[in-house]
Amino acid sequence: MNKVLLYYSQNGSYVFEQFIRHFLISIYGVLFASIVAIPLGFLIARKGKLSNLFISIANVMQTIPSLAMLAILMFAIGTGPNTVVLSVFLYSILPILKNTVAGINSVSPAIVDAAKGMGMTKSQIRRKIEFPLSVSIIMGGIRNALVVAIGVTAVGTFIGAGGLGDIITRGITVANGSPIIIAGAIPTALMAVIADLLLAALENKLKPKEVSI
Repeated sequence: MNKVLLYYSQNGSYVFEQFIRHFLISIYGVLFASIVAIPLGFLIARKGKLSNLFISIANVMQTIPSLAMLAILMFAIGTGPNTVVLSVFLYSILPILKNTVAGINSVSPAIVDAAKGMGMTKSQIRRKIEFPLSVSIIMGGIRNALVVAIGVTAVGTFIGAGGLGDIITRGITVANGSPIIIAGAIPTALMAVIADLLLAALENKLKPKEVSI
């Protein structure tokens, strides 16, 4: 442990730089996935065959190992952080899409019918009824996606993306590099745990109160 602390004292700025880089790559991938998956989820929710088709396609992407996915994308668009962001984007689509569909489907049809009876348009129902009532479930998908993204980003060091995986790789390539590996693994694990706890708290806060008709 003393060697790990020594590494931090000597390379603190480098570790912090890679921590921020790692976090931003993960966030960008999940953010772009949310921009695509949430509206798509609203469009295909309650359309059984269509939603199953899109979720099946997303499921197939999830079965591809992260290293294999990075290798495929590397040949398509080259190396660097953009390739890892795209990989994180593809891995994040499924949990966000599934939770969005599940969230919309969890909204009681009676509430939607009551909104229609009040003269609300489809757009108003989505913004004022379905989204507020399903946002906590959608947030659960984003939470799962971000935790997975942090792990995928760590592998991105193999194609020159940097991040905390770069520290771990350095430890692997040198003799007696265990302290360096641990120095990279600790902030990676902390990032995942903190992100999970913060989003879990936000998810609980966004849970709607019971609505009765």
